[in-house]
Amino acid sequence: MNKKETLEIRKQFTPANCAITRICGCYVDHEKNKVFEMKDAFLSLPEEEEHKYFDILKKTLSGTLGKNLLNMEFPLKEEETDGKQKFLMDLRASKLKDDMLLEEFYDKVIGSYDYAENYYIVLIHAMYDVPGRSADGLEMFDASDSVYEYLMCSICPVNLTKAGLSYNSEHNSIEERMRDWVVDMPTKGFLFPLFNDRASDIHGVLYYTSKPEDIQPALIDEVLGSELPMTAGDQKTTFQTIIEDTLGEDCEYKVVRNIHDTLHEMIEEHKEEPEPLELSKIDVKKVFEKSGVSNENMELFEKQYEAAAGENASLLASNIVDAKKFTVETPDIVIKVNPDRADLVETKMIDGRQCLVIAVDDHIEVNGINVRTIRLEE
Repeated sequence: MNKKETLEIRKQFTPANCAITRICGCYVDHEKNKVFEMKDAFLSLPEEEEHKYFDILKKTLSGTLGKNLLNMEFPLKEEETDGKQKFLMDLRASKLKDDMLLEEFYDKVIGSYDYAENYYIVLIHAMYDVPGRSADGLEMFDASDSVYEYLMCSICPVNLTKAGLSYNSEHNSIEERMRDWVVDMPTKGFLFPLFNDRASDIHGVLYYTSKPEDIQPALIDEVLGSELPMTAGDQKTTFQTIIEDTLGEDCEYKVVRNIHDTLHEMIEEHKEEPEPLELSKIDVKKVFEKSGVSNENMELFEKQYEAAAGENASLLASNIVDAKKFTVETPDIVIKVNPDRADLVETKMIDGRQCLVIAVDDHIEVNGINVRTIRLEE
């Protein structure tokens, strides 16, 4: 799913656009006991509750594609009769009215979700009447092409509010505040099936994680059975390894800066596209060549790429480079540079020592204090 497709589903979570038919929930305590379960027609809920659930569901489709939102495919074995995809298909077909399937789903989550505190599992079934589109891209709500039937799950921590004082208007007094258990925004969730090309794609699932480095592999394996993606952090580390191993002793500041600048330009050129910029092995090779990596070093590239990432692996540009910052570090100094002006920092040999040289054409601040630059004397 791309950004536009994700936003199209996210926009349904309002009273005017709501396509949710049924909602189920299971409250689990820190000992993994099912404390409370609910199942209801969504539109039968009180209006205030509906709005709270809308917030939870919107959050489950928020964040950055490739970091917080991960498109994952099912291996062929999971699409067979006893596979995880088949189970999700059956759960969707039941419209969440089969109690045995629901209990099995909850058991799968509880058995694999690594969380030591209380949490609330929210599961919805929805039927989205996908509007057609005219030749100029405008939606035609009276000309539906298809119905997108889907499940969406959100796993929310349930935390005890902090102790404190509050004002009691009835007694006109300050008293100890009553502590209660509050359902927070989700940390994990998924959408099944994918909504690709504005239609159902049963061969994959969109997975949500609030923390990109905590994807919960056991949960993905047991509940979804999807192929585990490389996390954003793993992609960045892998790319750094490819650079260092390809360049070897020739891994100089200027070449690394050129690679950053090249990727930064590519991200800027691609920013209006709905799909995140994905780089294959061939794309990364072109980046290296454009950035001044020598032919001798490029002979090592393919071997180093496959060793670090795998032959067919792709990397998201937004995961391997931060377009918003450029940092140079030594054990004792950290220099943060505007990514557009990385050229202001150079390396030079001065009195036999390798030095970082920063061009200064404007004022300098030290701890917020404007100081003079060195005056040039004739």
